[in-house]
Amino acid sequence: MDEAVAQAAAAADAAAAAGNLPEAHRLLGEAAERAGSDPGLWLKYAAISRALRRPHVALAAVNRALEANPLDFTALLLKASIVTTLDEAHAGEAWAAAFAQRPEGPVAPAIEGVLAQGRAVHDAWLARREQALAQAMAPAEARAGAEEQARIARFRSNSLRRTRAYHSNPTHFAFPGLVEHEFHPRSAFPWLAMLEAATETISVELQDVLAAERTELVPYIQYQSHEPLDQWRPLNHNKDWTAVHLWRNGERVEANARHCPQTLALLEQLPQPQIPGAGPNAMFSLLAPGTHIPPHVGYNNARLVCHLPLVVPEGCWFRVGAETRHWRRGEAFVFDDTIEHEAMNPTDQLRIVFIFDVWHPGLSAAERDAVAALISCEGGAGGGL
Repeated sequence: MDEAVAQAAAAADAAAAAGNLPEAHRLLGEAAERAGSDPGLWLKYAAISRALRRPHVALAAVNRALEANPLDFTALLLKASIVTTLDEAHAGEAWAAAFAQRPEGPVAPAIEGVLAQGRAVHDAWLARREQALAQAMAPAEARAGAEEQARIARFRSNSLRRTRAYHSNPTHFAFPGLVEHEFHPRSAFPWLAMLEAATETISVELQDVLAAERTELVPYIQYQSHEPLDQWRPLNHNKDWTAVHLWRNGERVEANARHCPQTLALLEQLPQPQIPGAGPNAMFSLLAPGTHIPPHVGYNNARLVCHLPLVVPEGCWFRVGAETRHWRRGEAFVFDDTIEHEAMNPTDQLRIVFIFDVWHPGLSAAERDAVAALISCEGGAGGGL
């Protein structure tokens, strides 16, 4: 900032402090024009223009500030507030841009108040858009099947930025070209009905293994503290999330498996990966009351994970990508654990889910063999599910 600009800016501050906003406005305008691209001066000029009820001048000034830094939260917030005074019906997009750049953590109470007002404007704008889009898409949706309707609804939600696209991001093994679904459609797994029909049988064997003297109940997450696995650090060796393994990284856990013959016989009919050191995997997963499993991703997108809920207190939820479901006893689903997911047991009771892995249905027999050979050669799963 050259000396003349600095003097004009200082004089403007003095005028504003003395309550002479018109003079401060004049001086700031001269200083900002002389400086050319100083966003701080343009923001000050915009704020005083707004205070003088000159919103069009204020909007032009804040746009000059955004030319220098298009993602500046303060400038975007001021712009959204100004646009609202000019045309509230079209201000939602400006608020969306501001919300997208909100910094992490708490903000000043005054800013929080402004954000609350803007959220109401933004929500009303989104609702109008959603209604218009739903009406435009209604004829196509009426012809769609249930799975197609779910994808269409998600397309609309993504377009409105209510949700976003999530993608497979395995920690170790990424097979190309596989279709990505957060929760895979039931139609791809005709054996789900057979699994669900066995819910009571599996539950009885769960009780048998839990009652056995030699049951091996271990923390779900176990790794050396020096390993670079920060996504798991809060739950490493934590008994709030434990597992009774029937199969673990391709090894049958006999102390538990011997109590579950019918469960294991059912698994033999399913397309579980046979990979030395990595699969199959099958277990009863026990999540303690009040325990949160933080967002994380799995190691290998060539296999998917199936959940069969057995003991599920009301309110336990599971999120994959942008979709959150509540577990329901006997209602199985298949998901891609290489897409970010998390879980929560907010209740005061234990939650138990039967979990096992299956091949991704998009793999051919030759591709399955290639995946198994590579992962086995690399030493296996390095931790399994």
